[in-house]
Amino acid sequence: MRTLIQRVSEAAVRVDGETIGAIDQGLLILICAMKGDTNADADRLASKISKMRIFTDENGKMNKSVLDIGGSALVVSQFTLSADTKSGNRPGFSTACGAEEGKAFYEYFAKAMADTGVPVETGSFGADMKVSLINDGPVTIWIDTDQWT
Repeated sequence: MRTLIQRVSEAAVRVDGETIGAIDQGLLILICAMKGDTNADADRLASKISKMRIFTDENGKMNKSVLDIGGSALVVSQFTLSADTKSGNRPGFSTACGAEEGKAFYEYFAKAMADTGVPVETGSFGADMKVSLINDGPVTIWIDTDQWT
């Protein structure tokens, strides 16, 4: 799985002008299921993200997790994280899971994230979404579970 995590003061996702998910302080998690991913990858990723110490403590050091601060997560599917830009000017997306499998992994990951104790809001898989956020820091972190092996 590939994910881009952004520490936010607030974030929201809209579809057809209607807000379908919104959070205050927490994490915007853009996620893409890749071919070969497993539920174990999603579980490990959710656990890692929920415990990642990227929020500041009373001394201004990044020592607190989203759980520690009582923050939330907005989980948004984004297949374009699979972009292959090695050749040409048009990215390829053939390494992403197909739509049905991708949706199942997206929903599984959102539930796994919620199971860690982090309140979760979601986007709408496959929809044309408008995502807004205020990146706090800015703090933006890339994770690819393929790099864990």
